Amino acid sequence: MRKSRLSILVPGLALVAALTVSACTSSDSASDTDSASPGGATVSTIFGEVTVPEDPQRVVALGWSDAETALALGVQPVGASDWLGVGGDGLGPWVEDSYDTPPTIIGTNEISMESVAALAPDLILWTRSSNEQDIYDELSEIAPTVAAPEGTDIAYGTSWDGQTELVAQALGKVDEGRRLIDETDAAFDAAVQANPQFADKTVAVGTVYSGQLGAYVDGDVRVDFMKRLGFVNDAEIQELAQEGRFSVNLSAENASVLDADLTVMFPIGDTAEVIEGDPSIQNLPSALDGRLVVLDDQVLSNAFSSASVPGTLYAIENAVPLFATPLQ
Repeated sequence: MRKSRLSILVPGLALVAALTVSACTSSDSASDTDSASPGGATVSTIFGEVTVPEDPQRVVALGWSDAETALALGVQPVGASDWLGVGGDGLGPWVEDSYDTPPTIIGTNEISMESVAALAPDLILWTRSSNEQDIYDELSEIAPTVAAPEGTDIAYGTSWDGQTELVAQALGKVDEGRRLIDETDAAFDAAVQANPQFADKTVAVGTVYSGQLGAYVDGDVRVDFMKRLGFVNDAEIQELAQEGRFSVNLSAENASVLDADLTVMFPIGDTAEVIEGDPSIQNLPSALDGRLVVLDDQVLSNAFSSASVPGTLYAIENAVPLFATPLQ
């Protein structure tokens, strides 16, 4: 079998036409689980209904944060993808769960179908991905494959709660999934209550990757995180949004769209110096007024980008105070 090239690069590691990710609302999550076979279930995805096996034992988690989500639900994948390039078993330090036996790491930009097949999976998770039909078809030839929730219309467009709900259904862990969602919702609610100043403030979320300046649009997981706190994504950035894209490239000439009540930026594959030394960023009114927050801690920026339950909880605890300080 051939290696399949993803047309959109690793979330958190590339800008649009090569930047990464987005998120949908929980309304895009899977439909209620129906009995499809003794103990099995049928879940709804963008590619139609998928019948999953009862109590899958050999799960391969290829989608962004699919492995973290499975682990949070008590299932250890035999294969996983390291979307954020953290190394080792592909888990960020914000993840408390671990593996008894480290999984085989499968590439993200290129999925080796031979490597996936060699793991003899009985279920493949691909819930936050490029959503490419041809890749999905190849994976489905190996094992039942759960792609993005029904209604997802953007690559990497599965929200943390939509992913949790869908993976929980596929693994037969619906109650556990609901508990994780409720816990995270409660953390968001507490952050909103503690920071009423966030309400209706505009926010611009941007990054620099390989010298390219970019900004994220509605549907991206980081923007959705900020909106969940009460912020509104900057209208000038939204005007640049393209269908199916989660981010836009910017030049020095139009970097001004990053000005907002709060500007949040982080580097990808580099240090914060690429932001701190960029005059097009540092001369923004928000920067001059002290309303620019640079996430220079890679662990924190990765957690902020992960859109998993563990990553989201870590970001709520550690990033929200950074957002609050300039607006007090």
